[in-house]
Amino acid sequence: MAPRGDSVNEEMRQRSRRRIMRATVELVDLHGYAGTTLSDIAERAGLARGLLSYYFDGKRLLMQSATHRLMHLELSAALAGLAPAATPEERLARAIDAVLGLAMDHPRVMRSHLALILDPDVGAFVKDPEQQRVGAILQELLRDWGAPDPPAEHAVLRSALMGGCIGVLLPGAELPLAPIRADLFGRYGLPWSMGCPPQPAPPERSRPPARA
Repeated sequence: MAPRGDSVNEEMRQRSRRRIMRATVELVDLHGYAGTTLSDIAERAGLARGLLSYYFDGKRLLMQSATHRLMHLELSAALAGLAPAATPEERLARAIDAVLGLAMDHPRVMRSHLALILDPDVGAFVKDPEQQRVGAILQELLRDWGAPDPPAEHAVLRSALMGGCIGVLLPGAELPLAPIRADLFGRYGLPWSMGCPPQPAPPERSRPPARA
């Protein structure tokens, strides 16, 4: 039997990584971060426990990569559902709703992710390939929207989106999604009706758009 080529081996490695990250999201959704072990993840992914250490340097880094992949998948799917002629405003609105929607659809995953990236004692924010893909998509959307400095505006948008997720998920002090979304849409001058509004009419608050 002829040996596998480098491209085949790389595809197998990427497939295994995807299975591990998908299993991580599924289990954390069910049992939370503390209630999910690396052995549980390996079993659900159908892989040997040792392979997890080969692909990911610990549970924390795996959790961050898995969450970034989830963001990338949700963001890509949301944008793919738009018509080809969608305006930059429509695309940006859909992207904001996709990220905020993760807090509603995957609360345990997002709480765990936010807790890890906000704790300086467990390590720094991970800029893995999945996170970079999300950043590239958002920067392109902001460039099309008209941001004068897309990388700088992306940093602001990323912080606002993560802050919005914290507001929705903060135990015992949760905020409704509507005012958080209205604040973000107001910053970018987006009509409430764009994207996937959580209620027919916006709450009574407004903010001037960031773009002149």
